[in-house]
Amino acid sequence: MVKAKYFFNQKTLSYERLKISWKQRLIQVLSFMLTTSAFAIVIMIGVYNFFGSPKERMQQRELDYLRLQYQLLTDRLQNIDVLLGDMQERDDNIYRVIFEAEPIASSIRKAGYGGVDRYDKLKGYKNSDIVISTTKKLDQISSQLYVQSKSFDDVFKLARSKNEMLASIPAIQPVKEINLKRITSYYGVRTDPFYKVNKFHQGLDFSAPIGTDVFATGNGKVVEVEKQYWGYGNVIVIDHGFGYQTKYCHLSKFKVKKGENVMRGQLIAEIGNTGKSTAPHLHYEVHKNGQPVNPIHFFFSDLTPEEYELILGMSTQPSQSMD
Repeated sequence: MVKAKYFFNQKTLSYERLKISWKQRLIQVLSFMLTTSAFAIVIMIGVYNFFGSPKERMQQRELDYLRLQYQLLTDRLQNIDVLLGDMQERDDNIYRVIFEAEPIASSIRKAGYGGVDRYDKLKGYKNSDIVISTTKKLDQISSQLYVQSKSFDDVFKLARSKNEMLASIPAIQPVKEINLKRITSYYGVRTDPFYKVNKFHQGLDFSAPIGTDVFATGNGKVVEVEKQYWGYGNVIVIDHGFGYQTKYCHLSKFKVKKGENVMRGQLIAEIGNTGKSTAPHLHYEVHKNGQPVNPIHFFFSDLTPEEYELILGMSTQPSQSMD
């Protein structure tokens, strides 16, 4: 029961009962409800901002869990990347070296996926940076694994053809030699006998009488048989495959024809004095992937370790080429 309210009437100097109209009561009720609602809203906003709703708290826990899983996934991808790097290192510096194959360029191994819009669909979210970085890492590893797989395919093919490769690589001297004294000029900068200036000598000069036998230093195919009166004179070029070619110059007679397949140790020509030459000799070159290399390193089937060390020492002494 609502208690009656009184007020002091200064005119009558007595207490009178306060009478409230229904409009005033309505206003009081509405004011109370508005105040209560406003207070409740303020409390709810504070609670939601600082504590969150049950649904939001559940979603936050899910987000934290997803972040953790992404971090674990990133760590695993990092470990895989380290292992892949080790495989690539072994591939370039062990497997491909064994089979005389060029290492794969870093620009090819590290090539990623192209396209500026590739990751646009992952943008615009609160955790887009995590998702994008993980996706990029996964794409990069996938690309490197593909390159590595193709590399292992190549190495496997090289392994299957190892016997053919070993028979084809130049491995003996082109002139029969017992005491190593026929080499009169070595690979490197030498004095030109005609112009008396230092020039790069791309091969070895073997001094021997005209008619001395010249032998193929590895299995291959004759790709050039040419007669000329200057320069290297009469020349034979053999393609051994696997990036190797050998060149035999200043010849007097040819014993093979262009297009003919030859075997290591097969007689292919006779030494002469043709072209730009100061005396009868054979100028011999080895090329790997189109670039001249030191032929001394390809006499491993003819030389003992002691003879190899001796001939290396002799090659460092200044000398004059014969062509």
